[in-house]
Amino acid sequence: VRKLLTEHSTIGELSVNDVFECFTLEDVVRPVKIPGITAIPEGRYEIAITFSNRFQKLLPLVMNVPGFEGVRIHPGNRPEDTEGCILVGQTREQDFIGNSRSAFDALFAKIQAAMLTEKVFIEITSQG
Repeated sequence: VRKLLTEHSTIGELSVNDVFECFTLEDVVRPVKIPGITAIPEGRYEIAITFSNRFQKLLPLVMNVPGFEGVRIHPGNRPEDTEGCILVGQTREQDFIGNSRSAFDALFAKIQAAMLTEKVFIEITSQG
């Protein structure tokens, strides 16, 4: 759920099965996409775990995002770390999330475990 929109970033809260898991940081929500600095459209997207050539490891991939390719969930702290991806963290400040690797590791384990028995989706909405 996107909750705090600034001129530099979008901060939200990610829940797993309706229980708060971590904070998110995305690019700015814009009516028209500007490559590399625009958050993905609201919607429900399936998640796959695939190898990222950029990061050289397995990462969650947000699939079938209209007008976007290669949208990942990964560690990072600031708007310049995202390029359209969803960053996760355990703490938040203005245009910043912290303890990102710890938040990612915990979330990634839950995604991997769930994928053993079911499809996994992420739903992007805004508060209000």
